[in-house]
Amino acid sequence: MHLVRWGLTTGWLLIIVSLLYDPFTPRFTEPDHPWSPLRLPETCVSVQGTCLSETPYPLGTTLFWGLVVPSGIFILLVFGHELWRRICPLSFLSQIPRALGLQRQIAKLNPKTGEKRLQLAKVPADSWLGQHYSRLQFGWLFVGLCGRILFFNADRLVLFAWLSFTIVCAIAVGWLYGGKSWCQYFCPMAPVQSVFSTPTGLLGSKAHMASTPITQSMCRSVQPDGSEQSACVACQQPCIDIDAERTYWAKLPTPAFAFERYGYVGLVFGYFVYYYLYAGNWEYYFSGIWLRQDDQLAQLLRPGLFLFGQPIDVPKLVAVPVFLGLCTWMGTLAGRAIESALRTQVRRRGAEPDRDRIRHRVFIVATYLVFNFFFLFSARHLIRLLPPWVQYLYELILVAVSTLWLYRAWSRSPDLYGRENLAERFRKQLTRLDLDVGRYLDGRSLADLGTEEVYVLAKVLPGFTGQKRLEAYKGVVREALEEGFVNAASSLEVLKQMRLSLGISDGEHRTLLEELGVEDPGLLDPDSRRSLEDQIRLSGYRKSLERLMLVQRLGEGAGAGEAGSDGAALQALRREYGISSREEEQVLDDLSPKAAAIHKVELLLGRLPALTDGYRALHQSALRHQSAVLALLDDRLQLRKELTLRAILDGLVTLQEDPAVPALVQRLQAIAPLALPELVRREGWERRLPSAVAEALSHPGGEAPSCSLEVPVDETLSFLATLVADSSPTLASAGLFLTACLDAGRARAMAAKRGGPGAPALLRQTARAVEELAGPPELRGFPELEKRVFLAISDFFRRSDADTLDALAAQADMRTFAKGELITEAGDTCRELLLLIEGRARVQHRDGERTWVEDLQPGRVLDELQVLTHSASESTIVAEADGTRLLAVPVDSFDAVLERDPDFARRVLELESGQLQRLMRAGGASPVR
Repeated sequence: MHLVRWGLTTGWLLIIVSLLYDPFTPRFTEPDHPWSPLRLPETCVSVQGTCLSETPYPLGTTLFWGLVVPSGIFILLVFGHELWRRICPLSFLSQIPRALGLQRQIAKLNPKTGEKRLQLAKVPADSWLGQHYSRLQFGWLFVGLCGRILFFNADRLVLFAWLSFTIVCAIAVGWLYGGKSWCQYFCPMAPVQSVFSTPTGLLGSKAHMASTPITQSMCRSVQPDGSEQSACVACQQPCIDIDAERTYWAKLPTPAFAFERYGYVGLVFGYFVYYYLYAGNWEYYFSGIWLRQDDQLAQLLRPGLFLFGQPIDVPKLVAVPVFLGLCTWMGTLAGRAIESALRTQVRRRGAEPDRDRIRHRVFIVATYLVFNFFFLFSARHLIRLLPPWVQYLYELILVAVSTLWLYRAWSRSPDLYGRENLAERFRKQLTRLDLDVGRYLDGRSLADLGTEEVYVLAKVLPGFTGQKRLEAYKGVVREALEEGFVNAASSLEVLKQMRLSLGISDGEHRTLLEELGVEDPGLLDPDSRRSLEDQIRLSGYRKSLERLMLVQRLGEGAGAGEAGSDGAALQALRREYGISSREEEQVLDDLSPKAAAIHKVELLLGRLPALTDGYRALHQSALRHQSAVLALLDDRLQLRKELTLRAILDGLVTLQEDPAVPALVQRLQAIAPLALPELVRREGWERRLPSAVAEALSHPGGEAPSCSLEVPVDETLSFLATLVADSSPTLASAGLFLTACLDAGRARAMAAKRGGPGAPALLRQTARAVEELAGPPELRGFPELEKRVFLAISDFFRRSDADTLDALAAQADMRTFAKGELITEAGDTCRELLLLIEGRARVQHRDGERTWVEDLQPGRVLDELQVLTHSASESTIVAEADGTRLLAVPVDSFDAVLERDPDFARRVLELESGQLQRLMRAGGASPVR
């Protein structure tokens, strides 16, 4: 490809040079040339009623406008932008400063460490250029088309100056900014590329389903061994060179993208129609005489329009930009009007229109029409010189390829792109699990399977257990978060279809998110800007660093001069890829599993005290009366603490006998002296850890921390604010409720911010109740939250999936009883599962002739054995206090949850086995006759 680029660029530059000096080609245009099809005809071409005289001319402008430009448009539609970007001479020339190592660098300051690092300059995303570059590019395209008609269609000297100016600009931008900044932010051809090559070229590849990390036309370098390596510096996000279709769907809803498409259609229409309005006939354009007018500049102040046989006294210099601007504006209005009409038509049928789908289809129809309209005129003066059968074949090919392109692009949608993207990620996870899938695929490979076939295969694979399914799904979620495909808030909805296909619940998804948040806290940071482009940039740096380290190892023992050279090479790599200190640390961790494990353990050790501080912050004296909500949050903090400890222990397993382990173990024992021994014994970590480490962690170490539970209210409110921002609706609602208990004004502000239309239903309901508070909040004033709180803290439902609790709470009812009131009577059919949440109840058990009495406290489930067996109650239950409250869950709803959630069913059986044994012992030891 490098040689191809050199060849094409050389040919392009020769054409440009020929505009200044060309003594050879004019002979082919002489009227008496014996065989040249380009010889001047003897016919009269009329312009505004006057025949134009012609003289032999060089072919530079004819080749440029008649062959080079139309070929570019054809390549874009058929092969996509990925081929055009790799062979474009301007793109190639813009990389000269990079090849010479002369790109501009700026100093970046690390605000935490104060360290300064030189990095390649890039266009800031929040700058005017970063936000409005599409207007600049379209404006340059508009000026270029006006300039063609007015100045340099035929004037070779002006065309030479225009192209030379463009080349100088491309090289200057290559010095000013890194990457393909010329192509991304300045090139006037960029809007044309976007129109004809997105969402995909007819023969273009699908980057999101590629098996190689170097996709489409992304920046790359060739290594000495001939392999390609990413040279991406993330100069734009999203980047069309990495994944054109991803960029297309990201920009589709934006007004600037719509203007670019519809405006271009109007501009092309106006450009070709103007030739007729100027000359008063079509022969002026189709003859190509506009390419060889010697007096083009002399026409600037002459009439620019010729209508109904009369010249209109508007100078051509004014008429051209006014008419093309009017057509551009009309094209934009027409496109938006068609979109609006289609949306109205859908609403009349009683459905809600899919704006993106409608716009996409209007876009591709517009592209289909403008492509064929363009080739109805472009290069026509050369096509007319060919035999008729060749002309028909040419037109047939154009219509065929554009129709096939329309057919391929018509069915594309953001949802289909997302499903293919996730299926490819899942396919990679299946490959990593090394499952034996060959015997189920009839000679096919995983790469041959379609989007839905991958999920069907996953369901029938014998070795693909529930745990492996979660492991594969977790890998997909991690990759999607790392590349910015989803964030913590959007992942639940974006990955919904995948979860349905794999049978993974929303609660399991939230649990996996929590685990990922423990393993890599930055993954869930809403302020962290993650993108595919940055991941590719870091990957390129990692590969380059690996190569440099290999060279250093091979050259060990070299002199100081060579060592200094290696240091300079490392600094050059950092500058080229724009690597910050934190990113360098991350890359170095990836290169060394043990270094990564040490860094991870140290990070997690630093987070553990925050969980303890959170526990202290919750136990504010003003919140003591909210014991149920505090119990829920305590349990969630304990779960996160356990997840963190497991991740630390997993890191210690990776490190094994590393010298850093004793210090890490000592710190761990000092932070969590009491929780570790039980966790190590319960989960069998002794078998995986080195014996000395296992022995140390199996016994309490350090001293149990002692501190006052009284903390400032501001500290408590600050911690509650982090809970309100949590991805779990239950935790966010609980945090909002407790905030209202301490500071109603702050709670209302949070409710207004977090309880919008896009928030989960529970959070919206809680926010609405907070905004309507007229006095101190009580949990019973938040019925949906109250149900979930008491379900979550009961032994029966503790640590159940959020989906399970939501399903039970949605069908549950609150019941209130007075002292002495009968709750259930022996012999009644158990139609509900009853959870005691407030007050007291007395149960009189009967087993044949034996009877015994049991007092129940809040948190206990009543008659659960009879509910599970669908039998009649053998006990009489009476309320022992006024205001005794119970949560009643219909047995049908409970059975549905048992069928849907196997883990919950297993926990219920374990609890009831223990309960049955306890009742049998109690009944045998102290019967009441």
